[in-house]
Amino acid sequence: MNWDWDKLSEQRQRNTGSKTPGVDEINSTIKKFRGTGLPGGKYVIIGIIVLWFLSGVYIVEPDEVGVVTRFGKYVATTNPGPHYHLPVPIESVMKPQVTRIRRVEVGFRSFGSSRSFTQGQSRNVPEESLMLTGDENIVDVQFIVQYQIKDPVEYLFKVTNQDKTLQDAAEAAMREIIGKTKIELALTTGKLQIQTETRALLQSIVDSYELGVNVLAVQLQNVHPPAEVVDAFKDVASAREDKSRYINEAEAYRNDILPKARGQAAVILNRAEAYKETKVRKAEGQAKRFMAVYREYTKAKDVTVKRLYLETMENILSNPDVTKVILSDSAAKRALPFLSLDGGSFPVKAITNKKGVK
Repeated sequence: MNWDWDKLSEQRQRNTGSKTPGVDEINSTIKKFRGTGLPGGKYVIIGIIVLWFLSGVYIVEPDEVGVVTRFGKYVATTNPGPHYHLPVPIESVMKPQVTRIRRVEVGFRSFGSSRSFTQGQSRNVPEESLMLTGDENIVDVQFIVQYQIKDPVEYLFKVTNQDKTLQDAAEAAMREIIGKTKIELALTTGKLQIQTETRALLQSIVDSYELGVNVLAVQLQNVHPPAEVVDAFKDVASAREDKSRYINEAEAYRNDILPKARGQAAVILNRAEAYKETKVRKAEGQAKRFMAVYREYTKAKDVTVKRLYLETMENILSNPDVTKVILSDSAAKRALPFLSLDGGSFPVKAITNKKGVK
């Protein structure tokens, strides 16, 4: 089997940040020392060999995982701490940062190394951001994907150019979710649902690719209509806001009027119930009183008639607001046509009738 030692050396340099001498360089160095003819050349060669073996000592930082390869093939994973592997080119180690939260940007590119999106400090990438919605409108979507390395072996060996692969998968997942969403939801209240569904779909895609990453979040940064139609969308949004305002005002008016009307209706009903109860109970009382009087009348008709007459006269005579005239039968026949019946004042005279009642 022929191994490309230079490529292995370059890969180790790219992942560890240090350059380890290859076989050709080691052989060249040994030959130089052999050709020097200096005394103690053997000890120099032995020292070089010792240093070569010691070059296999490496330290894995707390946020890293060591991935050891032998002639380019994965053989072991090491945890944080000091470790040893056979010197290059036999074995090498790569130390990806598995706790670091990484991110890819879709639809825009930030300037500098800032990890937060700031409006005005990025450039748009319309070929990534312009997407078709479920109601056949175009919307400009810019978002980021945050992820961590879940399986360092898969991340390093299953897929090349991991960030680009994840970026393409994220764009495809977002296009699928946006393609099932109406533009109104995408621009207003549907953003959280879009983020959640896109993250789940993207995770399933990268798992099928064996990319070895865990998608932590999909965050929409800017969602707006294309610049060519943004004014029309603003008009629509303004009309929608007016509609909501009118609805809210109508709801407020209804909530103010209906309780008052219900209160007034309750008052009227309560008054009607009270009036009904008063009339019914009063009528029942009068009926009971009448029946009581009737029972007494049937027992002693003359006495009852006399008592009723006296009670009636007592009520009339005791009322100071009533004008009273007492006449005998004969006098009443002569004076009745001349009595004042219009409610005016009339002198009161006491005249004894035939029975001697005043």
